[in-house]
Amino acid sequence: MPALKYVPLGGLGEVGLNMWALEWENDLVVIDAGLMFGQDEMPGVDLVLPDPSYLLQAGRKVHGIFLSHGHEDHIGGLPFLLKRLNVPVFGTPLTLGLAKSRLREHRILRESDLREVRLGDRVRLGPFSIETVAVSHSIPDAAALIIETPIGRLLYTSDFKLEADPPYGRATDLERFRRLGEQGVLLMLSDSTNAEREGHSGSERDLVPEFERIFTEAPGRIVVASFASNIHRIQLAVRLAAEHGRRVAVAGRSLRNAFQVARELGHLEVPENLTVKLEKAGDDPRLVLLTAGSQGEPLSALARFAAQKHPVVNVRSGDWVILSARPIPGNERLVNRTINNLYRNGAERVFYSEVGHVHVSGHAYRDELRQLIELVRPRFFVPVHGEYRQLHHHAELAVATGIPKERVFLAEDGNVIEVTPEGLKKTAENVSGLVYVDGLGIGDVGQAVLRDRQHLAADGLVVATVGVDRDTGAIRLGPEVTSRGFIASGPEADLQEEATRAVAAAVARAGRRPDRSLLQEAVHDAVSQLLWKKTGRRPMVVPLVTEV
Repeated sequence: MPALKYVPLGGLGEVGLNMWALEWENDLVVIDAGLMFGQDEMPGVDLVLPDPSYLLQAGRKVHGIFLSHGHEDHIGGLPFLLKRLNVPVFGTPLTLGLAKSRLREHRILRESDLREVRLGDRVRLGPFSIETVAVSHSIPDAAALIIETPIGRLLYTSDFKLEADPPYGRATDLERFRRLGEQGVLLMLSDSTNAEREGHSGSERDLVPEFERIFTEAPGRIVVASFASNIHRIQLAVRLAAEHGRRVAVAGRSLRNAFQVARELGHLEVPENLTVKLEKAGDDPRLVLLTAGSQGEPLSALARFAAQKHPVVNVRSGDWVILSARPIPGNERLVNRTINNLYRNGAERVFYSEVGHVHVSGHAYRDELRQLIELVRPRFFVPVHGEYRQLHHHAELAVATGIPKERVFLAEDGNVIEVTPEGLKKTAENVSGLVYVDGLGIGDVGQAVLRDRQHLAADGLVVATVGVDRDTGAIRLGPEVTSRGFIASGPEADLQEEATRAVAAAVARAGRRPDRSLLQEAVHDAVSQLLWKKTGRRPMVVPLVTEV
């Protein structure tokens, strides 16, 4: 009997980049299409996407893409994927509403085949039947997915928390999960984001007292920064603004899109005449400014606001600012820089997770993870969504909850896992890979380019230029050695003169009518060896040899 294949293309080993596929006899369904923002070790990279090459191989048929919810780490890569794989896309109304704005920006909305499903619906895609189950998360219309396959039932929790009575949105459907456990689950894939955190994630209701205090006591403007798609947090700020007689303005394109889509679909209640265009907000001291950029992204509205570089509105004396989000691992430095700039440029108070109860997570903590495992009682368990340490802790929790250790499987991006009723097995295939987006370029930045950029950032650049007579090999121009980010002026410039002499000596050793490529190699080696001997550093050396 053929095996079912679970193919994680992203999201196992990092926060973000969530995308995976399920395959049966070359028929596939893709779940989510997320992205990740460029990291410090990726100079110049704006976005990172999972490599879809596995899905595009000849003989494979992808029946559709199913989106679990509308966060960027689950839908942000969709426009790039659809440009290479034009198949139907399924999702709940808000999820598709947010996806549409991305597709419109990329000018592919018209040719995209978007198919709306409601929570509780079932969709048939090739050999798979997919049912959506309501889960509580920091965005409405979030769904876990129950996938019926030819060999058994699979549960993908996606991002979730267990909140019995959320103030906004639907509660996690624990009754459906209980019945699912009675029916039997072959494999459970569960969110590991907060697998290290003991206890319970808490409720959106827990934030109300602190937000009410801030809105009551703030003497001037209030700025609320959150993820653009955190509709529940936006709703809280809008409600309190209305109750305290404040007007609301929205900054940041992603937040404006989410605000408009959620309002049109009824997920965001905004009283008439409450909002004002950012350009017309003026110096209103009663303004509530909603802004994206809670992760300190350098080009975000909040970062520019904090640095007083926003074209319309900037931080000023007396502002109270709420950063209602926890930094994603790796973003701590950017967030701290934004907080420092806010204070430096006049903010009176800044509230963030370390100094105020202004955020609760949308991801389950250990008590909730344990409760769901106990309800579902899967035969096999694979932790997903998180860095490796988080996956590890979630796997240990599953074993402690009663799943035999040999039935708990730790996988990483690119590990193709064969699933049978008897067990899980990693195949020899490894399909991991990343696609880098640099400005308008997609995929034209590879590992070699990244290594060069890292090399330049670490050690700088040295260019050795020389013109030689094509007949005699004698030097006719130069040599000249210039550098960027390596040799400074002053005493260290003596090294530049030594490098120039090393180039001349390399040309002399090459003799008459040298091969140009060999001469370039000789110049490169001479300069590199000298610089390493003198400094212990290896800048990028670029030899430019011309024949005259």
